[in-house]
Amino acid sequence: MGESHVDHLVVAARTLDEGVQWCEATLGVTPRAGGRHAFMGTHNRLLRISSGSYPRAYLEIIAVDPAAPPPGRRRWFDLDDPALQHAVQQQPRLIHFVASTLDAASALKALSGLGIDRGPLLHAERPTPEGLLRWQITVRRDGQRLFYGALPTLIQWGDTHPADAMPDSGLALQALRISHPRPADVQAALGAIALQEVSAGQGPPNLVATLATPKGVVVLESRGS
Repeated sequence: MGESHVDHLVVAARTLDEGVQWCEATLGVTPRAGGRHAFMGTHNRLLRISSGSYPRAYLEIIAVDPAAPPPGRRRWFDLDDPALQHAVQQQPRLIHFVASTLDAASALKALSGLGIDRGPLLHAERPTPEGLLRWQITVRRDGQRLFYGALPTLIQWGDTHPADAMPDSGLALQALRISHPRPADVQAALGAIALQEVSAGQGPPNLVATLATPKGVVVLESRGS
């Protein structure tokens, strides 16, 4: 299966415009154009946050695309969950992270061995100025993230990784930590997918990302959202 690595952080916003405003006010930078995900009815903006510890990491700001027809299924990352929608009405917030792997099918099998259904692998693609991006990603039919967002969605990229074409943003991910009431269960799941860049500790559900930014060190927290 090989190792898994932190691929990107997911910040959900009520609208993409609100996500951009939040990013400028909180992180001191303007996110670059992303794209639309027609099969999920969402769209995003992106920022490179790579560092020595997380060499291909980026930040995704995502929102429901009001111009897209309903996808006919639950959207990824719990974006259709009423509690999450209420939370992001207050302000955009960190809700999840995605881990990349070279063998997502084997990682799913390892999670299944722990009784965890991370969801089937969906094939996706979108055009970019640098060429067509192709990937496979795990999305449950109910759209759930699991463990309050602490268990990463799995992604397996094709020939191109989006972070490689992103310019430096002035941001760098310094640390990503998890707290959860059942840290042993979370740690076992992280071990099953061979993700060593994140560890879980005891506490209320929370995903904590520490970033170096033009505004200094900024800490983003999910706080169980």
